[in-house]
Amino acid sequence: MAITDIPILSMLRMRMDWSQVRQKVLAENVANSDTPEYHARDLAPLKFPDPTQVSSSPVTNVALAVTEGGHMAGFGSESPDFPTQNKTGYEVRPAGTAVSLEDEMMKVAANQMDYQAATAIYTRSLKLIKTALGKA
Repeated sequence: MAITDIPILSMLRMRMDWSQVRQKVLAENVANSDTPEYHARDLAPLKFPDPTQVSSSPVTNVALAVTEGGHMAGFGSESPDFPTQNKTGYEVRPAGTAVSLEDEMMKVAANQMDYQAATAIYTRSLKLIKTALGKA
C-alpha cells in the first residue's frame, strides 16, 4: 500500500489544501476591504464524504466511531476545488464595503492554527510510519 492510500494522511492533506485556499480567500477579503460594494467571502466548511460511500480499500475492516459531533468522519478525496460562500449580515460602511477587518484577522489566525495542527499531525504520522518500518 502506498502512503497516499492511507486515509488519515489523505484527509490531512485535504485539510491542508483547504486551509491554503481559505488563506487566499481571506487575504483577498483583507486586500479588498476598502473596495466599494465588495462583500467578504469565505470557504464552505470542509466535509469529508460518508465512509460507506467511499470505494473499498485495503483498510475497510477498520471503522471509525463518531461518538461526538466534533469528530472527523470518513475518508477524504483529493479535490482541490472548495466551494465558497458569501457572508451576508455584516455592517456595510458608507463606501459600500462589508468587510470587517477584525473578523477577517480572527479567521486568518484560526486558519493558521488549524493548518499548523494538521501539518504537525501529518509530520508525526509520517515519523510513526518510518519508525514502524525501521527507517527512523
